[in-house]
Amino acid sequence: MSAQEIEITVVPHLAEIGQEQWDACACPEAAEGARPVDPFTTYRFLSALEESGSVGPGTGWQPQYLTAAVGGQIIAVAPLYAKSHSQGEYIFDHNWAHAYERAGGRYYPKLQIAVPHTPATGRRFLTRPGFEDTGMAALVQGAVQLTENNHLSSLHATFCTKDEALRAQGMGLMVRKNQQFHWRNDGYCDFDDFLASLNSRKRKNIRKERKQAQAFGGTIETFTGDQIEPEHWDAFWQFYQDTGARKWGSPYLTRAFFDIAHETLRDDIALVLARRDGRWVAGALNFIGADALYGRYWGCAEHHPCLHFELCYYQAIDFAIANRLATVEAGAQGEHKLARGYLPTPTWSVHWLRDEGFANAVGEYLEAERDAVDREIEILTDYGPFKQVQIEEQE
Repeated sequence: MSAQEIEITVVPHLAEIGQEQWDACACPEAAEGARPVDPFTTYRFLSALEESGSVGPGTGWQPQYLTAAVGGQIIAVAPLYAKSHSQGEYIFDHNWAHAYERAGGRYYPKLQIAVPHTPATGRRFLTRPGFEDTGMAALVQGAVQLTENNHLSSLHATFCTKDEALRAQGMGLMVRKNQQFHWRNDGYCDFDDFLASLNSRKRKNIRKERKQAQAFGGTIETFTGDQIEPEHWDAFWQFYQDTGARKWGSPYLTRAFFDIAHETLRDDIALVLARRDGRWVAGALNFIGADALYGRYWGCAEHHPCLHFELCYYQAIDFAIANRLATVEAGAQGEHKLARGYLPTPTWSVHWLRDEGFANAVGEYLEAERDAVDREIEILTDYGPFKQVQIEEQE
């Protein structure tokens, strides 16, 4: 199949592509009734962002969805956005922007293939089965050409898979390596079975933290699907606003996003809430993939010792074990997760910079950064909570 036979299109609204066409590329497994591997690239999640105003005018995330079609059939799509800032990305390039602009260039707008506000690894070049190579090549070439034609500074694809990163590298993009902390399910039958894999000191510490958290004076419940009620979102919105104001200045998601999530996404959600004296006082929002649980947001109306660890990390592990999920991805940053059983795990992104001199300088930086990340992962893993034989087996 020649490149001339593939039509590349930029579409400003997801509805113009349609759920059937999009999901045929993003989550073909769902056509047979299976849970999507990645809940964040589904039509219903990305359209919830768009319809709620969490992306679009005034947000700095302007949708430019990319499609590749052959004979009228879409074979590949990508969640592409024109960015006027570098917020909500979690693999940050602020230093690149400052250097570029100090040299007299204009870094923004740039193009970003990503799930907005979501530091979770998954496919970014979404292809129909059988079109993996052709579709990805078309999307990469189309996105680079779009960047070039519009005289934009750069193209980025963040939290892609390692396989995509290596394939994109072969197409001339630069690879960046970072790390997060993920929990891995080694076939545990329950939480105590997981604790048995830890060294004695860390095992005792986790038991102590769980006991402290459970003593907050209330109850903790996990809701999924139809168990989630509008009142739960009313409470969680207050928690989310508080966290967003402290971390980002203003929340990334609008209130309307949670209303839409209740209608279209609640089967993909595990909402952990703590109630005390008849009112909800804290909560953690998780999304459920086919083989992973993704921790996204946390917030509280009252502070209680270790309640954050319980709702965000230990309840997530409980849920993953009970539902036989292989991984818990607990979001960005946080070396404190290491002591709670979450090990450092590489994450990947790819980048294309239009200015050759700037690209060469960034390329040298990325090479040194990858070496530093490798060393950090090795050191942190050695300090992990698992018995040494356990660490060696997981590696």
